[in-house]
Order: sequence, then C-alpha cells, then structure tokens
Amino acid sequence: MQENEKKAQGATFADIGVPSRALQVLNKRKITEPTPIQHQAIPAIMSGNDCIGIAQTGTGKTLAFALPMVEDLAEGGTAIVLAPTRELAQQIQETFLWFDKSHKVTSTVVVGGASMHRQIQELRKKPKVVVATPGRMIDLLNQGVVRFSKLKYLVLDEADRMFDMGFAPQLRKIFSFIPGPDERQTLLFSATMPDQIVQLVREHMRTPVRIEVAPQGTAAENVEQEIIILDRAHRKTALIELIKQTKGTVIVFTRTKYQAKEVTKFLNTSKFRSEELHGNRTQGQRKRAMDMVQSGKSRILVATDIAARGIDISAVELVINFELPDQAEDYVHRIGRTGRAQLSGRAVSLVLSDQGNELRDIQKLVNMQIPVASLPGVPAAQLSGGSSRSSNKFGGRRGGGGGRRSGGGSSRGRSGGGRSSSGGSRGPRRRS
Repeated sequence: MQENEKKAQGATFADIGVPSRALQVLNKRKITEPTPIQHQAIPAIMSGNDCIGIAQTGTGKTLAFALPMVEDLAEGGTAIVLAPTRELAQQIQETFLWFDKSHKVTSTVVVGGASMHRQIQELRKKPKVVVATPGRMIDLLNQGVVRFSKLKYLVLDEADRMFDMGFAPQLRKIFSFIPGPDERQTLLFSATMPDQIVQLVREHMRTPVRIEVAPQGTAAENVEQEIIILDRAHRKTALIELIKQTKGTVIVFTRTKYQAKEVTKFLNTSKFRSEELHGNRTQGQRKRAMDMVQSGKSRILVATDIAARGIDISAVELVINFELPDQAEDYVHRIGRTGRAQLSGRAVSLVLSDQGNELRDIQKLVNMQIPVASLPGVPAAQLSGGSSRSSNKFGGRRGGGGGRRSGGGSSRGRSGGGRSSSGGSRGPRRRS
C-alpha cells in the first residue's frame, strides 16, 4: 500500500480542510470519508492549483472539484464546467445543487436537445456555475448571450471523451472567448491521458498538479470481468441467458445506434422490458428511459458509448458488451458503470471468433488476461487472433481475485486498479 493511500484510509473531510459549512452538507447526505481522488484533489484545488485528475467513473471526482469550487464561488466569480454529454452535464449539476442553499452558489445546465430560449432565460439570472456541452456553449458565446469576464474556474470533465467525440475545435474556440490560463483556475479530469490532452495541458494550464488514483487503463477493482467467445449467430442467445441469470439492473452496450435499437426491440419482444439510450433519442426520451431504469420499472438499459457517458445508475449488477467497443479505452468506461460505491459488479463481453486483435488491445490496456467463460446452450468458438484464457464454467465467483500485476503473470477475475503515483485505489463507504 502506498503512503498516500495509507493517509487516505480513515481520513475525514475535516482532516483535509473542508470548512464546516460544507461539512454540514456532506453530513446530511451521510458522506463522511473522502475517496482517494477527493482526498488529494480537494486540498490541491483549495490551494489555488490547476489540477489534472486521472480517475475512472464512480470514484467521486465530481464532488472532488465541486466542493472546493463552491467554497470559493460563494465569495464571488463564475465557473464553466464542460462535459461531453447531456446526461453527464445533468449529473454534474446535481452535485452543485447540494450546495445551492448553503453557499448561495446557483447553477444551470445548457445542452443541446433542449430549449435554447429557456436556457437563455436561466442564463439571464446570472448563475455562478454553467454546466454545458461544448456545442451549446459555442452557440451561446457566438450569440453574445454569455460572457465570462469574471471567470474563476474552467473544468473539463471526461476530457478524453470530448476529444474522442471530435470536440477539439469547439474547445479551442471556447478558450478564445474566456480569460487566459493566468487569470483562471483550470481543472481537467479524464480516465486516460492521450497525446491530445497533453498538448491541451501545455497550452491552457499553469503547471498543474497531477493526481492519479489508479493507473491509466485500469477499471474498478471490484468488477469481475469475463469474456464469452462465440459466433455472431449465438450472440442473442447468450444475451438472453446472461439476463436470465441476473436479477438486478443490466446495461447492454452496442457500438451503433442502429444496433442499440435492434437489441432493445429484440429484448422487449423476448419479454425483457428494456429501454434504449443513444444519439437518436430526444432529451425527453432519454430522461424517460433513465427514469424507468432508476425507478426499477425496467431493469435493462441498452446504450451506445457516447450516450452512456455521464449516466449514473446505482447498483448496476451486470454490464454486457454485446459488441466490443471501437476503442479499447471505451471498454474501461463501459465496465465502470458497475462495481461503483464499493459494490461488486460483473462485466461480460461477447467476443466474436474473429475479434482476437480487439480483445488483445483491451487486455493490453487493462493489463490482465480476462477469463473465458461458457454459457449453457451457447457453443464455444475459437479466436482467430489475439489471446485468451482456457474456458471456465460461467456463473461462480472466482477466488483469489487479486489486484494489478506487479511483473509477469496475469490477474484473475477482478481487474487491477490499486497503484497510482499519488493515491489509493479503494474508496471509502460512500462515493458521490
């Protein structure tokens, strides 16, 4: 265990300098111990540093930047928080709303797919925090609706996803509208640190403090990962069998909007109530889908990678990769939807026999060989490339889960995710 991780264990928010007013808000929500990213980021941000946080979903990173910001913004100034998707933007604002009454720090969300007229009305109330997607922010800046002459904070959340989605030109244009890096505090959070982000950091941040609570490419350590190697014709059979074996909430990932729609239709026809979440759904349809799953009226959500970024569904029991993602990094984001808040979770990927290379890239990224499982009624297939482990009967939890490899050998079942340059891996009892 590293020294910073030792320090984080058992620490309280008071120990890291969180003022009493914010402590009262946290105590009402029964949030008593900071997660590793919060333990390190909150003091760094409160000290006025630019900050880079390398952290997966479910690690409490939203509170890590929101809490120190509201303490400062209560005294004046404004902030922009940029997020890649509407869902993530709304989730971020929910955390800021915790402090709305106590700190008098108002916030609003401006995203595409919603009424711009209504958003302009909200902006005229001069909220201190604007949470936005890059496209809608550009629209508003071009129209002169918003000005940020007193900008104190710029936050880029899930920055790697924004670049993956092609938002680099919009981000650079936003930078041209706002005060420079010497006049603001810039906070960047990302699951990975690709070259594009490194370049952005050089240009638009001031000697940032880097905090990494888990090595790049690792997933939550309490997620049990498995793969099933099969032919395309047996994917739907495998999907049904996996869902039958699970009583809790399930998220099924597809590569495309078309496939998400087809899988949802198939599941509903098979008497498994399912909701779909992808780019062709309106804001109202997305909200209804999320409400159905959150309320338990439907326990299956079929989603594409882009649409799923930012969704926060508690206690997801199983993630099924019906299709492997286009980019290996998305595998980490997908399986991060389960195993949150120290609950255990499972992620099962359906791997076609000709996807050995894609599987190899994923296993290289997560630094482990993912165990192979079998399913009743689903014929096993052989990979034409890449690598895999010998088959195991699907169903039981594997003993000796272990953590990240520290040399040769491979991990079994649960993914790595313990070592970092500056922090621990396992969070406390409650994450935000």
